[in-house]
Amino acid sequence: MKRIISWNVNGIRAAEKKGFLDWIAASGADVVCIQETKARKEQLSPELLSPAWEGGTYFSYWASAQKAGYSGTAIYSRTEPDSVEIMNVPEYDDEGRVLVAKFGKLAVISAYFPNSQDAGARLDYKLGFCGAMKEFCDKLVAEGFDLVLCGDYNIAHKPIDLANPKSNEKNAGYLPEERDWMEFFTTNGYCDTFRKFCQEPGMYTWWSYRFKAREKNIGWRIDYQCVNNSFADKVLSSKILADVLGSDHCPVVVEIQD
Repeated sequence: MKRIISWNVNGIRAAEKKGFLDWIAASGADVVCIQETKARKEQLSPELLSPAWEGGTYFSYWASAQKAGYSGTAIYSRTEPDSVEIMNVPEYDDEGRVLVAKFGKLAVISAYFPNSQDAGARLDYKLGFCGAMKEFCDKLVAEGFDLVLCGDYNIAHKPIDLANPKSNEKNAGYLPEERDWMEFFTTNGYCDTFRKFCQEPGMYTWWSYRFKAREKNIGWRIDYQCVNNSFADKVLSSKILADVLGSDHCPVVVEIQD
């Protein structure tokens, strides 16, 4: 069994100060996908580059944004992947938005989808990324890979996925165009693993730092681990780790059959 965790840490150096190293050591994860690292590799401590776990240390791989302190993705793995690649689309690679680690015929992707921003200021960029991601995934599947697309998608798919859907219909992350893409993605070859196991409301992965939103569970589910449909039966569980603190997001985890 493989345990794969995904977490938007909202700054890996900030997360380190909030107990990230203890958390990853105890996580039991074979692979950890990180988003919004906000750092370049050379800015990180040796401990962050090679965190310890009971059987050794994790390998780590980093895709950083050209802009300092912005965006960025990473992958930690207990075993060395066969290869680690970026998306090879400069406008998204320049923001460090995608890393993929390949283990045999399994591709694990850490992706930080763009935020469409107020009044949809970056909606075209976001939708371009979404389209490129679907093509990227389709190509991997066509090459015979199964995939787990981990990350902060910055999209709440359906009304069940956020506490106040009605009042957020014109807000970034819940715009009709974003929801339409998520619907298209999850009805054209890919499975939202969490909803395969859980249809309950009130299950969120991000909460505003304002108004005690987390305390009141006024949140959004915008972090996902989607898989290609032909691989969905190998997913044994998919959960939200809402008790893990240290970021405005919490981790999500899937366990898959080897």
